Formats: sequence, C-alpha cells, structure tokens
Amino acid sequence: MGPKKKVTVSSKLCRYLSLFFKKLVNFLTMRRLLTRVINRVLLSELFTPAMVIDAEMHTQGRRRLVVGLGNPGMEGTRHSVGMAVLGALATRLGVADRWRGDKHVSGEVIVSEVQHTHVVLLRPRLLMNVNGVSVAKAAGKYGIKPEDILLVHDELDKPLGKISIKHGGSARGHNGVRSCVDCLQTDVMTRLRVGIGRPKEKTSVERHVLGRFSSEEQKALDSVLVQSVDLLLSQLSQQDSQQDPQSSSSLPAGGRHAAQKRKERAHSILPPEDSAAAQS
Repeated sequence: MGPKKKVTVSSKLCRYLSLFFKKLVNFLTMRRLLTRVINRVLLSELFTPAMVIDAEMHTQGRRRLVVGLGNPGMEGTRHSVGMAVLGALATRLGVADRWRGDKHVSGEVIVSEVQHTHVVLLRPRLLMNVNGVSVAKAAGKYGIKPEDILLVHDELDKPLGKISIKHGGSARGHNGVRSCVDCLQTDVMTRLRVGIGRPKEKTSVERHVLGRFSSEEQKALDSVLVQSVDLLLSQLSQQDSQQDPQSSSSLPAGGRHAAQKRKERAHSILPPEDSAAAQS
C-alpha cells in the first residue's frame, strides 16, 4: 500500500470517527433536552391536580423531605438502592406500614417526625429520569424548601460498602439527580450517595445498575442499609442547617459560587470487616 493510499484510509477513518462522536454528542444532548421537556410537561397544570397541604403538616417547625430515587417496580436493583434505604428508614421509625399512594405527587409518601422535625418520606412512582417531577410536586405540596430536601441515590464511583453525604453540586451524571436539579431549578439539595461500584469485565453500565445484588453483595448491603439510616437520622436530627458554616444548604437557590466549593462530608463507611482490616 502506497503512502497516498495510507493517508486516504487514515483520513477516512478520522472523518468517520469525527462523525460518530458528533452523532453521539447530538444524541446525548437531544436525550437530555427531551427529558427536560418531559419534566416541564409533567409539572404543568395540565398534569398536576390542585394540591392542598395535608392536615398532618399543619404544624409549626422545620420540615424535611427525604427521597429514595429509583425506578418503580425495580426496587431490588442497584439503581433503586435509594428506595431500599428509605424502606429501612421507615422500618426504623416504626412507620413502614403507613406508605400511601398520592396522585398529587406521583409517588408514595409517609409523614412522620424525627426530633421535632416533620419529615416526609417519598418514593417516586415515575421513572428515574423524571423522578424530579415527583420531588418538585411533593416539595410544593408540603411547603418544603429545596435546601431541606435530602436525596438518597446510588453512586457508581463508590464501591459497595461506602456511603457519603454531599451538600449540593452537580448531578455527576446521575439522571435522577439531574431531573431533581432541573425541576427544582437549584442544586442545593443534600444527597446521601450509596456506593454500588462499577461493573466488572464486559458488563455494560446499564445492565449493571439495572441488575440485582448478588447474594454476596446482599450481605454487605444489609450493613450499608443500617449505616445509611444512622447517617440519615443524624442529618434529620441536626439543628437548622444555616447554623452549619460548612453546609451549602444556606446558599440561595441555584447559587454555586466558585469561592464556596461544595463541601462533601466524607462519611465514607466500610462494612465492619473492612473497618477492622483498616485498623489492623
């Protein structure tokens, strides 16, 4: 093969690759745009029944909304681990039998109380990519500010056995969080990120997150659920977040100042056996 032919083949390959990546970027952009449009449509008056604040919330005091992000009907999958944590929290609070469907918020809710803080637990009944619609509706119905919302969701970049609290910031590629940011038009929500780890070998990310935990992983998950609930209760028991100088909850809606870099409290928690190994 002569030099000219080599250059021609190389040029064609570069053009094909360039075209492929352009189409990929366009596809991702269009998908995000389409999701945003769906968020807006579902939040419109046409799809949102008139809402009245529940009598259970007709009280003074701080209100918090805790949301387990996930896909309805897929509660046992890695992507819906947020729902598993919320279920464990409801059990700890002794209210697991009080879940009720609420068409006004497109989800299931429980209204409870944690140390004088009125807490609404929410399991969206919409797909993960539009979970934010349910969250925004619940926040509107119960009169809860975005800075008083706590999202619980899976985290690919953390191995199973690690959890952390993150105060605001970008969605980091998580579609459920992105939907919440879009619908609430702010990124100040606190997140409890529950590690599920990245797929091994040739397993795709989509297949991994939509798959169920193995029996071995389930053992570690049981410990994670306990520790996640402990951390949630700790967050819910705290005084007004504005008293915490490190919390980004006191930032104005949508505000992400460069000087106020998001403080991520690295409550990285390993299963008991790992913790022991780390101390030895």
